[in-house]
Amino acid sequence: MTTRTATARFDPLIETRDDLLAPFAKGEKPKERWRIGTEHEKFVYRLDDHRAPSYDEPGGIRDLLMGLTEYGWAPVVENGNVIALAGPDGNVSLEPAGQLELSGAPLVDLHQTCAEAGRHLEQVKAVGDRLGLGFLGLGMWPDKRREDLPVMPKGRYEIMLRHMPRVGTLGLDMMLRTCTIQVNLDYSSEADMAQKFRVGLALQPLATALFASSPFTEGKPNGFLSFRSHIWSDTDPARTGMLPFVFEDGFGYDRYIDYALDVPMYFVFRDGKYIDAAGMSFRDFLDGRLPALPGEKPLRSDWIDHLSTAFPEVRLKSFLEMRGADGGRWSRICALPALWVGLLYDQGALDAAWDEVKHWTLAERQQLRDAVPKLGLKATIPGGETLQQLGQRVLGIAESGLNARAAHNFAGDTESGFLDTLRDIVARGSTPAELLLERFHGQWQGDVSHIYDEMSF
Repeated sequence: MTTRTATARFDPLIETRDDLLAPFAKGEKPKERWRIGTEHEKFVYRLDDHRAPSYDEPGGIRDLLMGLTEYGWAPVVENGNVIALAGPDGNVSLEPAGQLELSGAPLVDLHQTCAEAGRHLEQVKAVGDRLGLGFLGLGMWPDKRREDLPVMPKGRYEIMLRHMPRVGTLGLDMMLRTCTIQVNLDYSSEADMAQKFRVGLALQPLATALFASSPFTEGKPNGFLSFRSHIWSDTDPARTGMLPFVFEDGFGYDRYIDYALDVPMYFVFRDGKYIDAAGMSFRDFLDGRLPALPGEKPLRSDWIDHLSTAFPEVRLKSFLEMRGADGGRWSRICALPALWVGLLYDQGALDAAWDEVKHWTLAERQQLRDAVPKLGLKATIPGGETLQQLGQRVLGIAESGLNARAAHNFAGDTESGFLDTLRDIVARGSTPAELLLERFHGQWQGDVSHIYDEMSF
């Protein structure tokens, strides 16, 4: 989640609709400048008792962040607290309950992406070993209650934690108990953005199934394979979902602007502090009628902040974010960008992927999205096939797209090997969550604590 520490010194006001359009138009890049940005979160726990550490306890989250400065990371401070780190590999930041996130740098190929993830994990494990901390790669805390979890000292989180219960029953779980892997990708034009958005949105349920790893709540099976995905269905309907308008004729930047303007606000950042504007209208802000800041009009940075508070399955900023996957271990951190780069960064693959989904209706897309958190790869797509069968074809398309990129490592390997983890899942027809459930009912004998041995980094 975006970390802000200061208002830009010369941050201009939004004066025209072109100012709202600017972040999207600025994102357009020729193909040779397309990059891959990967974000991944992991749970932090005490090795001795699996407790989630607080921010300021000895050996807690603050000490973890400060330990990482030994590797060249620079502290980012908010109200006297180190709440993030900046460095050549991107940014390290904190989710609300201390989940540790790497928002990676924009990189040229998947070999660099996987190497970046490896460097980060080696660093956090080295610091964690000294502090008695471990790191768990899952989509949801398998055993923690909300009240077991700390809250990090970030101003925007205070506002969001107050607001979430007003608009849904599961928003606090989203903030406190989940982890994800996300991929950020570029586009060359408005038309290219629209095609990638549509393919990404239609196939997001496939990513959810392939990465499903949140089948436990408070130590017991919860009836879902991706409870993290289900959580989004009752977090805040005004800022989540499958965005039906993306598939309408003429979809482009203007339509997304109208959508974002209708997403209620969370906050405004001024003079190093977050001002509570939860539920207020950005349209009113444009007219100088925002109750939280009467008479003031928004800065361009306010619009950038606001765009980061919409949470659809695919999100548009100055790039496209693929948001449907649960958190997972190292191979999955490499596999998710491989899936989306293979599908979206080669025109032949993008066209083939669109051919797979372009005939689906709004109702069929929503039905698939609703079914996947429980059924995973066994969910059926329009026409009666299973998601597993579609996944076989889609992975073939992704492989062809990666091979067409011809991005080789020092050993001469292409990027398609990063799909192996997903190929194994599709061939088996069982999601990662189903394998965890088998262990829970079998060798773990109903004791979910064994998950810390098997799913830690």
